[in-house]
Amino acid sequence: MAIQRRHLLASAAAGLALPWSVPSLAQPWPQRPIRMVSPYGAGGSNDILTRVLGDYLSRRLGQGIVVENKAGAGTRIANDYVAKAAPDGYTLLHAAAPIAIGEALYKDLPYDVHKSFAAIGSTAIAPLFLVVNAQAPYKTLAEFIRYAKDNPKGATFGSPGAGSAPHLTAELLLRAAGVKGIVVQYRGDAPAYTELLAGRIDGTLTAISTAVPHIQSGKLRVLGVANEERTQLYPDAPTLREQGLANVVGYGWYGLLAPAGTPADVIGRLSADLRAALADGEVRRKAEAVGLQLRGSSPAEFTAFMAGETRKWAQIIEAAHITAE
Repeated sequence: MAIQRRHLLASAAAGLALPWSVPSLAQPWPQRPIRMVSPYGAGGSNDILTRVLGDYLSRRLGQGIVVENKAGAGTRIANDYVAKAAPDGYTLLHAAAPIAIGEALYKDLPYDVHKSFAAIGSTAIAPLFLVVNAQAPYKTLAEFIRYAKDNPKGATFGSPGAGSAPHLTAELLLRAAGVKGIVVQYRGDAPAYTELLAGRIDGTLTAISTAVPHIQSGKLRVLGVANEERTQLYPDAPTLREQGLANVVGYGWYGLLAPAGTPADVIGRLSADLRAALADGEVRRKAEAVGLQLRGSSPAEFTAFMAGETRKWAQIIEAAHITAE
């Protein structure tokens, strides 16, 4: 009887191990290619980093990663697409800074910035450098501010678009410095550079990769960078913080999101593999070549960062009466 009882118990234990009796033992993720959406067109820094990360992650995950560009509407097209995708780990968004300020700029967004997505981690920032015409009479930030205070019209900045990181950071700078000024909106960086090189505006906040050719030719001068700390992208540029504007921190940024409800184990796997990608020397080299500074985070840290960005820039948008184009 004891032998028979042991046999029955062994059979029962074996039955418990059968795959159909344990729902949690589903097929491991991923089982098919993953879609990674860029909210910008091909060739830009977000698109390039998306592809670099996609190549690295595909090797780690053992599945292909297909990059899809869904540009337009201040990243809202891509954001909405991913927000409405199945939360199964097969659709990801390489989000950009505009997603965090959308609710302050736009009415009736079709998604909730802080409820429709699950954070995986930040990937990079695009530091903004204060650049001026080399023939201008100011050679330091202090001289630039003095000039703006003495000038009845204040300081004039060029911006690549309303609500962009350069626009909002310029508005923040003007208020922190206590000077009058205006931020002129252009359609992209190129026309802003044309005006700056011609001396028709006083400065712009821009990526160093775009400014370097003009700096090297002696046409433009860097007065500082709006980072928390100096960046290896251009280490000679002091931060605006260390020059007296302690609260002037602003930059473009990117991070990886999934639709809300994506399984926690999938988020955890992606977060770990993303950290490995950001520690890779070749990934770093390719990011820095397009003016990006890699910056990783945990899902919780990225969630908190996005919430902080929304609060911070909503105040500037309200104070400067900024409306979407």
